[in-house]
Order: sequence, then C-alpha cells, then structure tokens
Amino acid sequence: MKVANLVGQRFKERPADCVIDSHALMLRGGFMKYVGNGIYSEFPALRRVTAKIENIIRREMDAIDGQEVLFPVVMPASLWEESGRYESVGNELVRFKDRNGSNHVLGMTHEEAAVQLVREYAQSYTKYPFMIYQIQRKFRDEARPRAGMIRVREFTMKDAYSFHTSQEDLDKYYDICFQAYNRIFQKAGVPEVVTVKSDSGMMGGSVSHEYMLLTPVGEDSIVICDECGYRSNMEAAENRVTNTSNGTKELECVETPDCKTIEDVCTFLKSDVEFSCKAVVYQKNADDKFVVAFVRGDYEVNETKLRNLVGEEIHTAEITDGDCLVAGYIGPYGISSEAEFYIDVSLKGTSNLVAGANKEGYHYTGLDLERDLTDVTYVDISKVKEGGICPCCGKSAITIKRGIEVGNIFQLGTKYTKSMDMQYTDENGKSHYPVMGCYGIGVGRLAASICEACHDEYGPVWPISIAPWEVQICCLRSDDEETKKTADNLYKGLLSDGIEVIYDDRGVRPGEMFSDADLIGAPIRVIASPRNLKESSVEITTRDKSIKAMVPVDEAEEYIKNLRNQLFADIEEHVEPYK
Repeated sequence: MKVANLVGQRFKERPADCVIDSHALMLRGGFMKYVGNGIYSEFPALRRVTAKIENIIRREMDAIDGQEVLFPVVMPASLWEESGRYESVGNELVRFKDRNGSNHVLGMTHEEAAVQLVREYAQSYTKYPFMIYQIQRKFRDEARPRAGMIRVREFTMKDAYSFHTSQEDLDKYYDICFQAYNRIFQKAGVPEVVTVKSDSGMMGGSVSHEYMLLTPVGEDSIVICDECGYRSNMEAAENRVTNTSNGTKELECVETPDCKTIEDVCTFLKSDVEFSCKAVVYQKNADDKFVVAFVRGDYEVNETKLRNLVGEEIHTAEITDGDCLVAGYIGPYGISSEAEFYIDVSLKGTSNLVAGANKEGYHYTGLDLERDLTDVTYVDISKVKEGGICPCCGKSAITIKRGIEVGNIFQLGTKYTKSMDMQYTDENGKSHYPVMGCYGIGVGRLAASICEACHDEYGPVWPISIAPWEVQICCLRSDDEETKKTADNLYKGLLSDGIEVIYDDRGVRPGEMFSDADLIGAPIRVIASPRNLKESSVEITTRDKSIKAMVPVDEAEEYIKNLRNQLFADIEEHVEPYK
C-alpha cells in the first residue's frame, strides 16, 4: 500500500470535542470518521487493526474448541419475550415494527439467538459440552456515548456461548476461557489488562469477571488491594466499614431551617458528616414506589448494589408535595410505611447520629439505629472508598483506579435455557436444563483502548501484532533517482517476503511525511534519503524510539525482517502457555 493511495485524511489539529487522546489520534490519523452520535465509519487503517484483533480472537476461540456461527442483527420480539427481556431491558434495546406491524429488535446481545439456534440440536446429553461464537456488528442505544470508540452505540463484538450438562463442567470451561482471554489481550500487546470481579447486570448469572485496561481516562472505577491483590469493579466490590463510637445521647428533634443537604445540616449543627445518616431516594420503574437508601454521610450509594437488592429497575426520585416523604428531611426513624428503605453497612456500629426527622425543617440528633429502631438489618449498598478495608485480607489498603472494560465473562447458569425451555435428556431419560457461560470482547473498543494505552503526543504506537502495517518506508526525495530506486527495491523485497509495508513516496516535505508516519503508527520505520545514501545506508527506527540504526542498504531487508521477528517475540514472551 502506498500512502498516496490510502483512503483517509490525516491532519494536525486536535478536534475540539475529543476528551481523550485515543479519540483525537484515531480521527487525526485517518482511522475513523464520525457519522452520528456514537456511530463511526472505519477507514482502511482501522479495518486492518480490527481484522488482526478478530483473527487473534478467532485463533484463541478455535483453540478451545469454539465453533464460529453468525446470529441475525434483527430478531423478532417474540424471541426476547421468551426470555423476559423484551420488557425488562430499558431503552438501550431498539424496538421497532416491520412493514407488517410485527415487533422486532436490533441485536445488542445474543443470548436468545444462541439458545434458539441450538435448542433443537442439543436435545441429547451426547451433544455436550460445546461452545459457539460470533464476531458481528451490533447496536445498543447508549444514553451517553463518549470517548470515540470507547463507548459507542454501534460496535463490533465477539460473543461466545458455552453449553454444559453440569455446573462443574461449566466451572472447568470458564477457567479455560479465562486463560484464553488472558492470551488474547497478551497477544494484542496489552498484557497489563487485569481481571476484576464484576456485577453481571442485565446478563444475569452468579459469577462474572471483567477484563480492565488500567488507564486514568477509564470510565470504570476499579477497587484494588495493594496488599493481597484483590480486584473488583466498583459495582461489585464489597464494602467493609469499622465505626468508632461517638458516645450516646437522647434522641432529640431539632429545628434545621433551610438545611436540606447532609453537609448543610452538619455545618448548622456543628457535627461531623461521618456521624450522620444520609438518605438517597429512588423510585421503582414499575410502580414509582419510593426506595430510600440510608448510608453514612460521607459514603455514596452504589446504585447497582441497590438495584440488585430491590430486584428491579429504579430511577432517581422526584418528591412532590403530598408524597409520603419530605424532601431534604428524610430519616429512618418514623419514616412512612409506604416507602421501602434499606440501611447500609456503613452505619453499623454508629451512634449519636444526625438524621432527617421526616418533618419539614427538622432533623434528629442522638439517633442510635439499634436503640431507636426495631429489627435493624444492614445491607451492602454503598461504594467502597479509598483507604477502605479489603474484604479479602482485612487490611485498610484499598485504592481506587480507573479502567476501560475490554472484555467480560459470565456464568449464566440456566437463566436463558429455562426461560426459553431448552432441555436435554440425560443417559437415564430424564430432562434437564443445560447451564450456560457467556464470553464477550468489544473489538473496536479494544482497538481504541490499545491506542489509549500505547501512544505518545504524536500518534499511536501500535503493538506489531495488531499494527495496520508492520513497516513504513519513507522516501524523502522521490525526485532523486537513487533514493527512489532504493526505496522501491526495499518495498518490493519486503512485500515478497510477506511483510506488511506502507510506502510513502509522495513529494512532500520531511516534516509532513514524518508527522503522517507518526499518526499511522507502524512499529518499524525505514528512511531512505540522499544524505543516508551517501553512506550507502538507510535509517531504521522503531516507532517507540527504542531502536535507531544506520544499516547498509544491502543488509537492510534482512535487518528489518529480524527486527520484525524480534518485536513479535517480545509480545510472545508475555503470552501465557496453555495449561
């Protein structure tokens, strides 16, 4: 490929709406183009990157006996009605009617399609276990697309679904997939991807892990213990709190005019926020019933934990006059029986608290939950804090880091096979529901995440295993006969050796040529120029600037091949062997 013929424009200016570097660089480098909110077209350079990622994924899925299939993008609503998700999933699922008035959905995930595909095939225990996977375009009507291809509405995913006759067999295969995923990210050049315990969300199931690329611009909070290595997504991290006594006082209702936030109240009463009981109010989507989460004043509610505890979708409450709750003055003592409420573990062992009095303009002081309430039950509905207690080793060593989710694996159990009546007959003629595993990787998101992790101020520094081209040749003077001949011969020779080369022989200034080469990000760069050829050499460098050498022209091709092989070997050093 010649740069002169490469579709996709490169430019210097950083787009104003790019909040992270990878987004800006992939636009500037001619990798993708904005089409609509959360929707991008991919130029040839990005297609080459994503195709290589897909091939890495295919090889690893095939190595663990995966079989590639393809599910439809459009599915009849009846399929999702079987699983119960047609109504339970929110607006992320695009629903529409065809010309005949029949309800359909756009595929944002394919558990239903997977079960529908194999439920007739897999009616005997002799067919198990097996795994099917696809790599396909999908659409999810994401509410807040951001950061280029990190969070989009239209995207390419690898989905895999495994089917088993026992939980024990699923556990074994789950571990095999766990290792395969590690190998995928290692082969893609990002061995620093870590696994974290996660919440399975709308997917269902009991066991789930996410693969996170740690980066300050990540949208997810990762809870890490520096002492024992515990890792969890914030949504699933267990919160452990040890409280110290604040003494005891009698319960007293005091006037707190115009104090509706816990900070205002504590300032007015000259009390520490950590000795307060904060109310955060939600409503159930189904019937708008109020759900109140009480947490210690310096903690935040973990909405995922609360949603899982409630067992249905919730939203931030709107409290109006005449409702059973008094906005800004809500507390657990004397709260209306019409509201459902939960008390967080951060309040366990506390005393002498400030809390709402459920009366306009008033709060309680001296509240002792275990003294003043009956049958207090504490639940974990709060977010873990920096310096918190690790649920694994018990040390106060929790740190919070940011990360981008690049993959996930779930143990789905019988959630879908049971709801969709997929059964098999065992050796004794008895019917059972198979158990399922689910394994996903976002291809475009992984490409963007790698760009985010592997770049400098000038452009991407692609790992050679996924780089759009392995080598870029820069001919600085295409009007000089010897320079052009040398560059042409290198180009032809490397191509014949099966090396992926992009060749820039445009008659542009060196600054522009090098700037474009930085934005393309090929790992190896070869510079042919009249000055270098005075020494009968070409300059060979790596994109990460770790290697720079003047190599005789007649040795250059062999040098490049060896350097290429070494870069691949460096990646393979970090790849776990199969166990």
